[in-house]
Amino acid sequence: MTPSQPTAVKPRPPIDPRIRQRRVAIARTKGRRRLRWLAAALAAAVALVAAIALLHTVLFSARVVSVSGAHPHTTTAAIVSAARLGAHPPLISVDPGPTAARVEALPYIASARVERHWPDGVTIAVTERVPVAVMAGPGAAWSVLDGDGRTLQVVAARPPGLLALAVTTPAGALVPGAVGRSLPADASAGLTVSRTLPPAFVAQVVSVTVAAAGTVSLGLSSGIAVLIGTADDLTAKYEDVAAIIAHGSLQGATTIDVTVPQSPTVAG
Repeated sequence: MTPSQPTAVKPRPPIDPRIRQRRVAIARTKGRRRLRWLAAALAAAVALVAAIALLHTVLFSARVVSVSGAHPHTTTAAIVSAARLGAHPPLISVDPGPTAARVEALPYIASARVERHWPDGVTIAVTERVPVAVMAGPGAAWSVLDGDGRTLQVVAARPPGLLALAVTTPAGALVPGAVGRSLPADASAGLTVSRTLPPAFVAQVVSVTVAAAGTVSLGLSSGIAVLIGTADDLTAKYEDVAAIIAHGSLQGATTIDVTVPQSPTVAG
């Protein structure tokens, strides 16, 4: 068998010099374009790093912190400290949401709004909780409460001008929670009455008592007890109490019963 002869390789035709030059020019253009893109990206990265570094300098720190809103029970220093702005952190690091939440964790602060003002300012607008009642405890101390039953502070002596709230549950007398904590649902009826007493006679109320059954009674400065009953139809019940105090003869009276709206009774 005769071995096959190798196929002859045809020589490539010569490339036109003009085409070769064109190809070289295109390759060089692509290379220069890639270099320009790389240089631009590098410049942008350098500029970004420089900008971030600049924003973390003292020029853009929270140097000017102002607190607005009435806050007689909370010092400005306590608010700034809770916001973690005392050390003048970079303004870019101040997150308004979490910062406001930390301020709202203060016992008396009901709400806080934090705003950044470039290049170096932060404003904190606050509203405080309003003390409504006091409650005996812990121990011989007194706890100051707002209308939602949140303990605002604990004081050694009963402060004047606030009614005394007492709540009895089937398990016994309710003890106020620690500062920043709120009373359980057993106190809801008493708290509703405490925060909704009308101007017509609120100044005469010295105590609000919740019985184990959930009924509410008031103690007046005159020594008269007002039986409110449940916390339903309070507007009508308040109108009955106001009318009796304003127009009725309470000589020798010991109890005003408005548990049935529009049908009050006075007992001696």
